[in-house]
Amino acid sequence: MAGRLLRGCGEAAALRAMGFSEEQARRLLGLQPRLGPQRREAAAAQLLLLGLSAEAALGLLERSPGLLRMPTERLQERAGDLRRLGLGGGQLQRAVSRCPQLFTLPRRRMAAAVRLLREQCLFTAEQLREVLATCPAVLLEEPRRLHHHFQYAYFRMGVQQKEMVKARLFQMPFAELRNRHIFLERRGLYQTPHKGQTQTCNPKLKDILQLPEEDFLTSLASSTREEYEVFKKLLAREEEEEEDRDALYAEEDEDLDSEESKTAWE
Repeated sequence: MAGRLLRGCGEAAALRAMGFSEEQARRLLGLQPRLGPQRREAAAAQLLLLGLSAEAALGLLERSPGLLRMPTERLQERAGDLRRLGLGGGQLQRAVSRCPQLFTLPRRRMAAAVRLLREQCLFTAEQLREVLATCPAVLLEEPRRLHHHFQYAYFRMGVQQKEMVKARLFQMPFAELRNRHIFLERRGLYQTPHKGQTQTCNPKLKDILQLPEEDFLTSLASSTREEYEVFKKLLAREEEEEEDRDALYAEEDEDLDSEESKTAWE
């Protein structure tokens, strides 16, 4: 018992020497209590080396205590990966604070998301850096879903990469983006550009994405919350019916293929 108390006091003193207050050290010691002191101190030190304040580092570890068990080398490597993508200083600090899962994300998945954004979505290196700085969780997305999100904005809404970055496209869930866009479209307030031209003056993507729902409805859609809620229910029903039709057609195609196969054998 006395040995554990002395060890705890020693750990707390070491954490205070790193810049944690007594209360912060107590909270940190409460995370993964069976963890050896060297692992705890090493993980905390790596976060402090990124430039995080003691409170920010503690908050990150409280949200993702599993980081305490990660090898120091893994934390260093991932920080290096993010720096190579252009995130440095305050941008890197904010990215890992908002999205601590970046430390545990498999490198292959992160590379796949980056490759898609650069090679298929054609964001420049500078645009990619801005996307990652403002929405680091984009790296957690499954590439197919991420690509669909981009394609909808590019082809369906006629928005270019520069405007997507400025509007922070990937911060809004795709479902809400689609709801807002189609709502405006059906009210005659948005039109997909043809050869860069439209017959209406489309709202800016930034306003569609960033306005709170109440302001979006009054300022852009000239509508009410009740109308928007009814619209979303009807749109969801349309999607369900479309999925049912697609499933039915798929079954009919399978039956037809099966019949043709039987005929061929006969």
